[in-house]
Amino acid sequence: MIGIVMFFVALGMLLFGFPVAFTFGGVALLFGVLAEGPEMFAFMPFRIQSIMENTVLMAVPLFVFMGIVLQKTRLAEQLLESMGKLFGGVRGGLAISTVLVGALLAASTGVVGASVVAMGLISLPVMLKYKYDKSLACGTICASGTLGQIIPPSIILIILGDVLGIPVGDLFQAAVGPGFVLIGAYIVYILIYTWLKPESAPALPMDEDVNNKREQYAKALKAIIPPLALILIVLGSIFAGIATPTESSALGGIGALALAAMYRQFSWKMVFDSATETVKVTAMVFAILLGATAFSMAFTYTGGDYIVEEVLSDLPGGATGFLLLSMLAILVLGFFIDFVEISFIIVPILAPVADALGIAPVWFAILIAMNLQTSFLTPPFGFSLFYLKGVAPPEVKTVDIYRGVMPFILMQVAVVASILLFPGFYGLT
Repeated sequence: MIGIVMFFVALGMLLFGFPVAFTFGGVALLFGVLAEGPEMFAFMPFRIQSIMENTVLMAVPLFVFMGIVLQKTRLAEQLLESMGKLFGGVRGGLAISTVLVGALLAASTGVVGASVVAMGLISLPVMLKYKYDKSLACGTICASGTLGQIIPPSIILIILGDVLGIPVGDLFQAAVGPGFVLIGAYIVYILIYTWLKPESAPALPMDEDVNNKREQYAKALKAIIPPLALILIVLGSIFAGIATPTESSALGGIGALALAAMYRQFSWKMVFDSATETVKVTAMVFAILLGATAFSMAFTYTGGDYIVEEVLSDLPGGATGFLLLSMLAILVLGFFIDFVEISFIIVPILAPVADALGIAPVWFAILIAMNLQTSFLTPPFGFSLFYLKGVAPPEVKTVDIYRGVMPFILMQVAVVASILLFPGFYGLT
């Protein structure tokens, strides 16, 4: 039972706010030495070397770099302004344009924090100006900003591909369908909500918009085509089998610099700042990975994995019971800990059981990825909520943000349920 005790000790320390990487590494060292002695960690240097030589994980810093560079090109600002003018005449049009821009930013940058902050700074004041319901505006921005967790190229899909041993390109292809369904669900909800409550999202007055429709479309296309071209190049090269995800991530980084030059935002200072931020994010991810590696080693050596596998394999309902319990566990853990920790600690524990029960690995990975996306919205520690609160005007209260994200959390849970019940619809069987 040492492994089980170790797991709950680590979880408790995380809830008290201890740093993730050092928590996992420290708990693993303490319990590992108590259980087996220092010789348990004799192979740890070889595991670290294996992680550093993993070509799949090389895509993480490259895609992060691509996203940060695009964040600094004012891409989000131009997209929001153009799409807002296109849809502004429709009731709820600004909210719909925020969803569509969030989807484009997700596919081109994949950086949740950058997307939420950008839309919070640009879109939220405009929606409040035109008397949009605060909860609807906040919920739309938070939910749209998290689309980068499921729409390729997603960092979480790269991590899950490595943890589960699945080609990342297969995960990227499998995630496209659920991503579009989620976007469609958001838009349908906004249309229904604004139809039932017309005062919650009035259309923009025509005199506030550009009168020349042709000019509107031209400006919108000018803002949309460059990032869309980058998306097609990056994802198209993967789906066509021309490049691996790692190679396409390098191509995406070069493409992001080219777009920065096109938008006249290129400078060596911008490149240096982007590289510095990329190093910080990458160091955080890999520090957690190293701590998680030590933790999983100690957990396995103490027999914790056998206990978990035995309990989960004997659940009533077989594979269905296991999937329901694992999805519920990931959803609840997402209230308190980050998706990176869940991917590196919880998923390796669940993966052998899923394999033993004959669950399709791609299906299982997409269920986890969609579930983990919800963790960005769930109080009290949903990162998107913090990002938006940090840039929202004073009149927007925390309760407005929490109330606004609730319908979107339910939609995400509903999409997870649909993937669980109808995997054939998404081509995941």
